[in-house]
Amino acid sequence: MLHPQARALLRLMEEKGVPPTHTLSPLEARAFYRERRRITQPAPPEVALARDLSAPGPGGAISLRLYRPRGSQASQKLPALVYYHGGGWVIGDLDTHDTLCRELANGSGFAVVAVDYRMGPEHRFPAAVDDAVAAARWVRANAGELGLDQGRMAVGGDSAGGNLAAVVAIAARDAGDLPLAFQLLIYPATDMRRGAASHQTNGQGYLLTQETITYFHDHYIDDVKHDLDWRASPLLHDDLGRLPPAFVLTAGYDPLRDEGVQYAQRLTESGSPATLVCFERQIHGFITMGKVIDEANVAVSVCAAQLRQALATA
Repeated sequence: MLHPQARALLRLMEEKGVPPTHTLSPLEARAFYRERRRITQPAPPEVALARDLSAPGPGGAISLRLYRPRGSQASQKLPALVYYHGGGWVIGDLDTHDTLCRELANGSGFAVVAVDYRMGPEHRFPAAVDDAVAAARWVRANAGELGLDQGRMAVGGDSAGGNLAAVVAIAARDAGDLPLAFQLLIYPATDMRRGAASHQTNGQGYLLTQETITYFHDHYIDDVKHDLDWRASPLLHDDLGRLPPAFVLTAGYDPLRDEGVQYAQRLTESGSPATLVCFERQIHGFITMGKVIDEANVAVSVCAAQLRQALATA
């Protein structure tokens, strides 16, 4: 049931001898991930504005990038999605997810603010969490200057970024001073214990392997006891009620699939609205691969539509 285009991509990577991420140093892995996007990602679409920003953070300045959608006017106060990129808390940056953020902005008609948080191994847990929360607070505090509607803010991300978005939503609820209207969680990592069945069934042969997940984990988490901290494993928070509505997207051949399903289920059981959609034939990371996987473009459109619907009525 693996999508033929996903299968073809995996075969091509094998034929080309693409090195698994866990065999590279973090610096090599970052450079390779940045370069690889040119093969799988569509050309970045035009937007009305793409502006680099800087916000103060607990460990120094946090780089951000503000996108305003094609056709929007500078005078409009737009709803905003604060977006955290994927990459296992080790790789990825504003450029690796530039196309996706542009697509989400244009597809929703709303602004997107991408966040370049600190990563491991240079900056271990909870540095990424601290930056993610600080960035969201800064965006809200400076919404007027940025042309954003601070009353209609969402958080979102893919993979490690989905983890951070979920954690920010919980932290914002608990603090009570950062109202959020929506969570966009794209194949999120929600349980650092890595014990869900899909880690076994999908742990080899589908791009993201058990070895690579361990590599990411060990470069981010320096003490196994942190696996039980809800800021690393939001699934383990004892109260997932009173959270903003969530859209959770998973992939059928993803080791993280079951974590996404479990998180959506816990949200719903706790009284927090959650919608779960699984692209059954896809692999982890597919949503940025619209140049070679057609369903990626459908997934982006679905995410943008969910964002548009949620923030238009917030």
